[in-house]
Amino acid sequence: MKFSQKQKEAMTWWRKSDRQALICDGAVRSGKTLAMGVGFFLWATAGFQGRDFAICGKTVGGVRRNLLGQVGALLREMGFLWTEKVSQGVLQVGLPNRINTFYLFGGRDESSASLIQGMTLAGALMDEAALMPRSFVEQTCARCSVEGARLWFSCNPDTPEHWFYKEWIQKAEEKNVLHIHFTMEDNPSLSDRVKKRYRETFQGAFYQRFVLGEWVAAQGLVYDFFAQLPRPQPPEGEMEQWYISCDYGTVNPTSMGLWGKKNGVWYRVREYYYDSRAQGEQKTDGEYADALAVLAGGRPIQAVIVDPSAASFLELLRRRGWRVRKARNDVLSGIRLTAELLRRGKLVICAGCEAAAREFGLYRWEEGGTQDRVVKEHDHAMDEIRYFAATVAGREGRSAGLFAGCVRR
Repeated sequence: MKFSQKQKEAMTWWRKSDRQALICDGAVRSGKTLAMGVGFFLWATAGFQGRDFAICGKTVGGVRRNLLGQVGALLREMGFLWTEKVSQGVLQVGLPNRINTFYLFGGRDESSASLIQGMTLAGALMDEAALMPRSFVEQTCARCSVEGARLWFSCNPDTPEHWFYKEWIQKAEEKNVLHIHFTMEDNPSLSDRVKKRYRETFQGAFYQRFVLGEWVAAQGLVYDFFAQLPRPQPPEGEMEQWYISCDYGTVNPTSMGLWGKKNGVWYRVREYYYDSRAQGEQKTDGEYADALAVLAGGRPIQAVIVDPSAASFLELLRRRGWRVRKARNDVLSGIRLTAELLRRGKLVICAGCEAAAREFGLYRWEEGGTQDRVVKEHDHAMDEIRYFAATVAGREGRSAGLFAGCVRR
């Protein structure tokens, strides 16, 4: 396998440097995770025997998928022993006379810090560090107390107000950290065709972050390209599948979209939108369920994708015989996926879906702040469309595969 100069540096920096940590940040698919992962195991094996280490990501499944698969295959080719106890989240890796133990952790939320408390570690690798809570990252760092311990971080850029950027990247020299910034050009295995596809996938802040590798703030319209997209009439003929997506509100508006699939494209052919504030009258769960039935119009609906917090409405739909699925509700990854599918023509908002079109023109990022957030208004059709993208459309075929590669941070 061929490696770039930056990848080689990420694998071998520990041999000639007294730095206490490594940070590899930059574009998606830039080769930083593979290089850092290989380097981490080489360093641990060269310097320690019988010690404990941590390998952390947002989820343990993500660590296995994004890091261990390719790294493990490469190390085994090099003659390393590699034994994993999947149910325990433990790896034993090394050479015959130098075996160390590596514990896998997911830093999903603030409670995750308790998982690693009490451990004594010789080092830690934190993949997707910018996605993990500060408390978890700091607790992991505090556990690395063995003489010679070092820290290894990788991440894709976020807002410049993010705590990891301000506390680690901007203070790299102060903290005695080696910072290596990667672009897609630093990954020799990435073809020009694939790089072109990624450049065409994103827009705005996501393009600057994931393609250019820059720490920039999200601002302006969330879907600033929507006005240039075609809004055709629904296609003629039979659809292959039908779904309904729903963002349920009592005081806030309720938005529902009817989706039909044809030739690999999902069309939002009709909608229902009711704003109780504007109309001066609230509706009951039963009345909204009746409206959903009218929207379905007797079509064979595969499932109704519903806001997971709408417990009473979900239960009523089940009792009325609808197949109901709770929506995937990660806002930022859902927005990125929705944008990708819209730009690639895999999601199409048809003429007649005027409430959705209006919200696309109003849905904005909050200004300032330490995290990307959308303004919580004009977002009901936006949420419902995002639910459908994340739960159904984006889980299919090549689109889901591209998204999985793009959103690794």
